[in-house]
Amino acid sequence: MRRHAVLVLTAAVAVLLAAAVAVPLALTSDDGPVYFMPPSASGSPQATEAAASAAPTPTTAGPFLAAGPVAVSSPGFWSWALLDTATGTVTGSPNIAAPSDTASMSKAWVAADYLRRAGEKQQKPSGETMRRLSRMIRDSDTTYTFEFHKANGNLGSIRRMVSLCALTETTGVQNSWSLTKMSARDVARLAACIADGRAAGPEWTGWLLGEMRAVRGPGRFGVIEIAPPAEQVAVKNGWLLRDDKQWHIACLAIGNGWTLGVLARHAGSLGKDHGAGICRKVAEQLRSD
Repeated sequence: MRRHAVLVLTAAVAVLLAAAVAVPLALTSDDGPVYFMPPSASGSPQATEAAASAAPTPTTAGPFLAAGPVAVSSPGFWSWALLDTATGTVTGSPNIAAPSDTASMSKAWVAADYLRRAGEKQQKPSGETMRRLSRMIRDSDTTYTFEFHKANGNLGSIRRMVSLCALTETTGVQNSWSLTKMSARDVARLAACIADGRAAGPEWTGWLLGEMRAVRGPGRFGVIEIAPPAEQVAVKNGWLLRDDKQWHIACLAIGNGWTLGVLARHAGSLGKDHGAGICRKVAEQLRSD
């Protein structure tokens, strides 16, 4: 009888421990819930995400997007990744880990890193500094971007992004923010890092998200074009016709309970709108309504 009781107790403890591993820990901050996914049984968070990406059962990320099959007709490279911020689950294309450069998309990190570090030093950026940061995000103005990137520590800033946002397929080069290479999965992770306050810190996250929602001009394309107005999607896109005669497109979007990363490269003769259309078509196919 005593041996039977011990076995029952042991089984109950095992069930409780399994449940503790499977359920994310949610904390509340001024910017909403912040989620921390526990490690997988192998001890690797990346193993958990890889398994989730391959899972045949679709997952839902908020009221706007639901992970499912996506088909885009393009002669070039394209990939996508959707992150459910409530569970940490990442789903996406088979080449979800393939890298491509970010171009102006990485300006979101440049601004976040600058503002978070200023907050940590209890420094208040001047009105002119904030105006320049705003233009960098809203209008994708490049005039002062390298100055901010240099102030952040240049390549050290990209390495800090990798560490702070738990990225696994991101690499940077010295003296360039534009040539930072990321996978679609890491773009979605960076977006989540911005959304939950890790990137810009508690004082500036709301401001940065507001600027990203107010993106205008040639950088306002892709996901934000097809999102319902009530969703208040925040975006930062990158687009550049590089020396390889290909358009390099990068789309980062943050919504209510989800983040999305889309990358594309295609022949220059197809024009920027072809790549912008890939971001839009991916989002259209992921809409749940």
